[in-house]
Amino acid sequence: MITVLIIYLAFRLKQFVCDFLLQTSWMAYSKGLKGIEGYKPLFAHTAIHALATTAIVLFFAPGLWWLGVVDFVIHSVIDRLKGRLTDANQWKPDQRVFWIAYGFDQEAHNITHLIYVIMLAEYMDIIGTSLFF
Repeated sequence: MITVLIIYLAFRLKQFVCDFLLQTSWMAYSKGLKGIEGYKPLFAHTAIHALATTAIVLFFAPGLWWLGVVDFVIHSVIDRLKGRLTDANQWKPDQRVFWIAYGFDQEAHNITHLIYVIMLAEYMDIIGTSLFF
């Protein structure tokens, strides 16, 4: 089970690095804008996440390489929804509702990563379930 914990921690580290260290102000503040002005920073941000997910997956379970593509799509949807919601309602960090939306965003990513961990663990035959494979 230590491998499962290591995989989970790798995904949590990925979330921290990609969302807080590698995400620029342009990405963070613009990904909720309408049209192409919002999609450019969104996709730049989620491509970084997808590459990091791909790196983790290639290390532990190369046969699941496609999870990087899945992560790009899922992360894009989650961030776009939160971005559009906060931008359309002009929610700012000094408002409680902003932090509620932010918390839902982070938990949605955490749940996504937990599903990836289960998929990798099952693929690697670490756990005795057959949820996915």
